Amino acid sequence: MKKILFLFAIIGVLSLSSCSEELNTDPTNQVSGTMIFADAQNSLTALNGIYRVLYTGGWGSAWNDENGGLPAYILVFDIMGEDHPMDGSGSGWFWYDYGFDTWGDYTGKAGHQYQIWNFFYTIISNANYIIAQEGKIPGDKKIADYVVGQAYALRSFAYMWLVQSYQQNDPTKPGVPIYTEPTIAGSVGNPRGTVKQVYDRANEDINKAIALLEGTTVAQMHKSHIDKYVAYGIKARHALVQKDYPTALTFSKKAMEGSAQIADFNDVKRVNDISKKNVLWGLGIQTDQSMGIWDIYSHMDADSKGTYSKARHLISSWLYAQIPDTDQRKQWWTAPLPQAEWGAAGTVNGSKRSWCQVKLGYIDVAAQTGDHILMREEEMALIAAEAACHLQQFPEARQHLASVGTKRDSNYATRLANFTDSKSYNASTTAGLVTLMDEILFQRRVELWSEVPRLHDLQRLGLGFKRNFEGTNHPLQLANINTNPASPAFILWIPQAEFDGNENMDAGKDQNPPQK
Repeated sequence: MKKILFLFAIIGVLSLSSCSEELNTDPTNQVSGTMIFADAQNSLTALNGIYRVLYTGGWGSAWNDENGGLPAYILVFDIMGEDHPMDGSGSGWFWYDYGFDTWGDYTGKAGHQYQIWNFFYTIISNANYIIAQEGKIPGDKKIADYVVGQAYALRSFAYMWLVQSYQQNDPTKPGVPIYTEPTIAGSVGNPRGTVKQVYDRANEDINKAIALLEGTTVAQMHKSHIDKYVAYGIKARHALVQKDYPTALTFSKKAMEGSAQIADFNDVKRVNDISKKNVLWGLGIQTDQSMGIWDIYSHMDADSKGTYSKARHLISSWLYAQIPDTDQRKQWWTAPLPQAEWGAAGTVNGSKRSWCQVKLGYIDVAAQTGDHILMREEEMALIAAEAACHLQQFPEARQHLASVGTKRDSNYATRLANFTDSKSYNASTTAGLVTLMDEILFQRRVELWSEVPRLHDLQRLGLGFKRNFEGTNHPLQLANINTNPASPAFILWIPQAEFDGNENMDAGKDQNPPQK
């Protein structure tokens, strides 16, 4: 009998601790599950272990240099689009994702097909262990609800990531297996649920999370934790994917009812600090928790010395050219420079190169620390703007859009007045901007560049892309890759290890189609 291989309980081996002002995650592989759930306060150790997982590596058998948890996987699905060129192969890390040349990875356990599957199912497995304790944890019920509510939210988050990564946004298509009970290495695997079934699971989970988090009086202990406002934001994201625009509008607005505020540009010159007022959710990285070269900033920060930053990350020349000179966000990328003036890659002058990003990077290069932002107030405002526009509530859409735009561009009121009220948008992602929806989607591309995976947005919007636009700065233009809407190339293949270990899945019937 084949057994499921990818799910394994790691509650006893995670870096865990209780949480206060700092997310302290000292190793506790000596702590048993029984001790962790002995009371509500101790149960925080299991929760913090999952959050530690979000930025740890080791999800594949090799290639750990590109294996830095959630920030790495956001990067994977961003560089697969058209807005985020790499200027060379560097040491090879992420270059193959950028070039859509990773499909052979599914046969082994090193590449991103396996890593991403393993990573999110590990989160689900550990969330299931916490959820199984609902109503059983002794001690302070408010803390217990705070812990269990977040476990539901994390499971919801993981399922939506999986279904967007391994399938198109078609409710009738096969999605991913669904597990709601604790699993171990010997558990029998489940078949693929439909995309709709995965959506339903994610929706039910986030609704349960919201109910528990609204019912507790425990405030967010750390920015890494999901409170009710972050849960509202997750629900808004889910609704946007499902084209449930009334719900997306309602819950993005509810997410903005907390203490977070849209930031002035001076506060977001670098998007790497969870203490900023616009951050709802993020991963604070302390010096003793640095992932070193596994941290995604070792690749993204062009001014950090070393091998990994030699493949510099750029904004597409088309997207950069559309940003007005009055928009301060142009400072997130280096202006075009003569090649003779470029700094050497992998040096302190590495970002001195046309279109090079400086938005994301280390706070402390020497210590290799910088926080990873998972949700900002600005994203919620842009979701509200998009949802309102889809609903043809154009004055409200303009209001939400202006709340971000006027913080970035001194001339934004004039710019915004030029767009016609319409929910339609260009089929080409390098066409001129005409409608209000064109502008909303453009602002999303600029504001959330490399924070929200571009490919996931293209999928939910039913868009393809081209990299061979006039004046392109893409060294890999994918001439032989199908990048039309709903291309099979946009979804990962299910790892062969899943078929080997799951008696309820058959590679001949359940594998995703080839990319061409």
